[in-house]
Amino acid sequence: MDYKNILFSVEEGVATLTFNRPKALNAMNSETMAELLAAVNVCKTDETIKVLVLTGAGDRAFVAGADISEMQNQRPQEALAFMEMGHETLRQMEIMPKPVIAAVNGFALGGGTEISLACDIRFASEKAVFGQPEILIGLIPGWGGTQRLSRIIGMGRAKELILGGDRIDARRAYEIGLVNRIFPAEQLLPEALKFARKLAAMPGFAVKMAKHSINFGYDLPLDNACRLETECCAQCFSTDDQKEGMKAFLEKRKPVFTGK
Repeated sequence: MDYKNILFSVEEGVATLTFNRPKALNAMNSETMAELLAAVNVCKTDETIKVLVLTGAGDRAFVAGADISEMQNQRPQEALAFMEMGHETLRQMEIMPKPVIAAVNGFALGGGTEISLACDIRFASEKAVFGQPEILIGLIPGWGGTQRLSRIIGMGRAKELILGGDRIDARRAYEIGLVNRIFPAEQLLPEALKFARKLAAMPGFAVKMAKHSINFGYDLPLDNACRLETECCAQCFSTDDQKEGMKAFLEKRKPVFTGK
């Protein structure tokens, strides 16, 4: 597929997707969302791709939000379709059986924060800014912000950000658990790619099972969640990588995983 609003490349098992509308601060319109979904589907089905990294073009924005110029005159039915497209795309990314890393290099406001929330891991530049300012234009988050944000940082802090519409810097985002790590701007993408390559070298089926167990066990009663975990763990014993990993451990050498 030819992309108009994103850049997409694959190297060493790591796909890098760059939102590429810098003049609009990489704001998400329906066309860009459709391209994101298409790229996620490529990552999901291409066995050579082990990890996906998301970032933004330029040095000002990851994604500065949904494109208000497109949304301004939408009727409720049109707005609903746009929201549903966003939900479908982010959910497909969230449950994809491969890790997704957000390298947040600038503004991640509204939909930008919501995209990062659907990623497994969030790394941020010291210049990153997060927020859910939809309330300031008479809306609420529409791509999962009211749900994922509260699950990640707690209901009280999520309400503070969503109801107040305030922005927070990278340091505060780290303090409240919204981001995993902070890096100087010039180190952000190299560090994200370094970690992505580390994950790409892990036994792929075990990575898939770990992500599945965390995602789908989170809201289950503990007994059910632990049962899901045991079943996912047991399935790992069907792989060559499990045999190699344990053999290498006993032989005190580095394992050579093949993804099988």
